[in-house]
Amino acid sequence: MGRGKIEIKMIENSTNRQVTYSKRRGGLFKKAKELTVLCDAQVCLLMVSSTSKFCDYCSPSTTSV
Repeated sequence: MGRGKIEIKMIENSTNRQVTYSKRRGGLFKKAKELTVLCDAQVCLLMVSSTSKFCDYCSPSTTSV
């Protein structure tokens, strides 16, 4: 049996929110890399955290964009 649906809402505790952000950021970057490799797609991912830290990923073929 699969997992049940969870309600998506903002995490009130700032420490838990930052940990969740870090984990999900890593997962998104991994998915972007996989999409680039598996589908020969050009992927560019930009993220700004609640603490105004900037993270990005660009597939090798989009570095000049």
